[in-house]
Amino acid sequence: MKQPESQGDDNAPTGPVPTILEAIVRRLCLTAVYNRGLVTLAPHIMYTKHDELHIDAVAVERDGKPPRELKLGTYRLSGLGDIKLTDRSFVPIELFDPVEPRYAGVTLMMVDRA
Repeated sequence: MKQPESQGDDNAPTGPVPTILEAIVRRLCLTAVYNRGLVTLAPHIMYTKHDELHIDAVAVERDGKPPRELKLGTYRLSGLGDIKLTDRSFVPIELFDPVEPRYAGVTLMMVDRA
């Protein structure tokens, strides 16, 4: 999959967290290895739970195939490997409610629904 063009600064942070934050801000999908399979995720929010980083995201593909239904799932960052930004954009799904109590006080970044 083609990687998007860099937005300038060669000294920009790298690694899973900055990549996911960029994906959320720019509404771009990510690819990652999850349960030994390749998933394409549309990340909606990053937050902490039990002192670990999590994202709630829509799996738009699993091993190259679309899911039976689009739903928001929770993924622990430590369970995602080889995270890469794609050039595939997404629109936040209606099921995502950023004011759910479980996100209160623990949200690091969420998609702008505007």
